[in-house]
Amino acid sequence: MKKIIPLLFTIILLGCKEQSEKSEKLNIVTTTTMITDLVKNIGGDYVVINGLMGAGVDPHLYKASEGDVSKLYEADIIFYGGLHLEGKLVDIFEKMEGSKNTVSLGDRLPKDELIPSEYFASNYDPHVWFNIQFFKNFAQIVTDELSKADTKNAQSYSENNKKYQKKLDSLEIEIKTIIASVPEEKRILVTAHDAFNYFGKAYGFNVVGLQGISTATEAGVKDVQNLSEFIIQNNIKAIFIESSVPRRTIEALQQAVLSKNHNVEIGGSLYSDALGNPGTAEGTYIGMFKYNVNTIVNALK
Repeated sequence: MKKIIPLLFTIILLGCKEQSEKSEKLNIVTTTTMITDLVKNIGGDYVVINGLMGAGVDPHLYKASEGDVSKLYEADIIFYGGLHLEGKLVDIFEKMEGSKNTVSLGDRLPKDELIPSEYFASNYDPHVWFNIQFFKNFAQIVTDELSKADTKNAQSYSENNKKYQKKLDSLEIEIKTIIASVPEEKRILVTAHDAFNYFGKAYGFNVVGLQGISTATEAGVKDVQNLSEFIIQNNIKAIFIESSVPRRTIEALQQAVLSKNHNVEIGGSLYSDALGNPGTAEGTYIGMFKYNVNTIVNALK
């Protein structure tokens, strides 16, 4: 009995210590997997992150559960994409403004550098992470917000940011080298929806999406027929599925092209609105970007 009491006391102390350490860390909620990965790189061991969306989840259509709402209200900081990317969460974020530190990363980018939406007046294409320079801006914004909320560890956040910025610079150099192997006339990227316009603008691709900027809009028969004609006229070798969009949209497009006695391959599946599975290379922003570029280049050149 005498041995049991000290043991229980030790367990209690360890439990209290662990709880204290957890409470000292910033409680962060993120929406998309890209933002979750970014905050992990900058926050390191000084933050606890609750990512609402997992691999393959479409942020355009995502609805918050009761559990998600609780996480949002308990958070010290909420980082989200903004620019109406998380369209069905907008009302929640607007209600929290003033009472919670909600950080819309996309809305802090210079508006004159954004691509206007063809479908929604006064809105912009929200898929800004496909321009690495914009993602570098995101990293700096996250660093500044974490540093303001946790001044004690501001130096660590700054150092983590410097390391990550260098990795992003190396990523850009690498993908530009890979893309250079594709002749300019072959740089036509046909995908399930308009997620890659910033990628196209930054790296010299003509990007054509079957659906619009938001997957909430459905592609019609006319859209499929028009795009199939475009593929034939431009002798496009391959079209691409997206991980967060049902593959049937691109398969229907392929069938439309085949019905006109023209062959087009499905060049692979690209990560658009979400990263790959945790623990894989594609489960990180950098790994996802490399995978996408290699998939596109190998299919088109």
